[in-house]
Amino acid sequence: MAVMKVIEVLANSEKSWEDATRKAVKQASKSVKNIKSVFVQSQSAVVSGNDVAEFRVNLKITFEVN
Repeated sequence: MAVMKVIEVLANSEKSWEDATRKAVKQASKSVKNIKSVFVQSQSAVVSGNDVAEFRVNLKITFEVN
């Protein structure tokens, strides 16, 4: 039986929500091993000068605990 743990992570990107998600997983993987999945809980964006300046994601990352 596998034991899983979930952490909540916030990330941002100037490119896209997908890029923000990838950055979050890459950063989390530096200290968390055995990441199995990511759930995008919410997305938001910062608008500046009538354009999107920053994409933000709130993620839940699931990983296996040994």
